[in-house]
Amino acid sequence: QVHVVESGGGLVHPGESLRLSCAAKESIFRVNAIGWYRQAPGKQREKVAALNVDDTVSYMTSSAKGRFTVSRAANKTAVYLQMNNLQPEDTAVYYCNAEILMITNQAVIGDYWGQGTQVTVSS
Repeated sequence: QVHVVESGGGLVHPGESLRLSCAAKESIFRVNAIGWYRQAPGKQREKVAALNVDDTVSYMTSSAKGRFTVSRAANKTAVYLQMNNLQPEDTAVYYCNAEILMITNQAVIGDYWGQGTQVTVSS
């Protein structure tokens, strides 16, 4: 069973930063490609950013360009969404959708959603 876990959310003031992490809870799995999404109250879930297997960024929503970056940990255990200059409109539950790789046989076993982490930006 794969459990994808996001962490790093919280309550910040406008202009501050947060770094979200997405990782597989079980050590035999690794996040391969990933999409970061968010859902604000009363709104549909939207895609924020995406990272390919080769660590190239394949997508960044226009409102996040210049403020958010997506990257992989050096030891490959997690993928990050660094969010700078946060604004109230960034308030949402942030989710990762991770393509999971089994380390032992290098096989991709599927895409999994995490449970989400709340980001609140308020003065």
